[in-house]
Amino acid sequence: MELGISMFGDLHMDPITGKFQPAQQRLQEIIEEIKVMDELGLDYFGMGEHHRPDYAVPSPEIILAAASTVTKNIKLGSAVSVLSSSDPVKLYQSFAMVDLLSNGRVELMAGRGSFIESFPLFGYNLQDYEELFIEKLELLLQINKEQEVTWGGKHRAPLKAQEILPRAVNNDLSIWIAVGGTPASVVRAGRLGLPLMIAIIGGSPVQFKPLFELYKETYTKYGHDLSNFRVGIHAHAFFGEDSLAISNQYYPLYAAQMDRVGKSRGWPAYQRSQYDYGRTKNGALFIGDASEMVDKILQAQEMFGLTRFAAHMDVGGPSHKDLMKSIEIYGAKIAPQVRAALKE
Repeated sequence: MELGISMFGDLHMDPITGKFQPAQQRLQEIIEEIKVMDELGLDYFGMGEHHRPDYAVPSPEIILAAASTVTKNIKLGSAVSVLSSSDPVKLYQSFAMVDLLSNGRVELMAGRGSFIESFPLFGYNLQDYEELFIEKLELLLQINKEQEVTWGGKHRAPLKAQEILPRAVNNDLSIWIAVGGTPASVVRAGRLGLPLMIAIIGGSPVQFKPLFELYKETYTKYGHDLSNFRVGIHAHAFFGEDSLAISNQYYPLYAAQMDRVGKSRGWPAYQRSQYDYGRTKNGALFIGDASEMVDKILQAQEMFGLTRFAAHMDVGGPSHKDLMKSIEIYGAKIAPQVRAALKE
């Protein structure tokens, strides 16, 4: 199982002034953090796309390009690229370039996105939400297979024998699908034989087990090679030396971000009881010390048959210092123990 980290580039907010840290500072910190992940031997880093004042990264490929020059082994991917409001041609070209820079370490994780700001920003109608994703995924996959593309659709100008360059390493860009729990999206990934990442950020993970079973059943039904089967989860995570101490330290930042997001969605205020349940064996939050997290990650792997676990580590904008400590604990303590246990 691959062990990695994802981030959205959350900006730290000053609790007194209410101002976010400068995006320039956060972008430079992220590159330092990815460099350390690579040095510690973590397998994967994913960067999200957002167009909001509380996030620093609207274009994951820019971060990945910068990271490719200071890393050697770690896979670099988006988490996610909002395909519905992107141009598949330009998206492929950008990721192919980063793939070339990184010697084939890049992945494009396509999703519909959990926020909708990119739709009006780039001139798309939310009423076309589902159509846009299906059509653009079709085009993206065709581009990945064919250098010269002829294609026609409803939401983009047609292509006629158009050459799409440059090409990814080995003429094959790794493309994943990310979902939040919609069965139709899981079936689509299985039917197409694409790797799947499921976001589990609340409730009890066991509730998601039918989706993993549905994905594997569909993947097998459509004749895809199980040796290429890849499935992972994205889960909110933060690690410290002392479980209770890191829990208490992190809660205010985490709750504040949940409330910022929830305010625009009509959610009730985030409660400490939700957080505390999430940290239990049956909850979805991976927040605690190394020993607890080793057990919880292994439990998730056994429950779902995971080939990848992505610890989403910057919710609420923890300080760079605290993130570096969390990354160090993950890479130096948690990952080696998980790998050793899986070999037994």
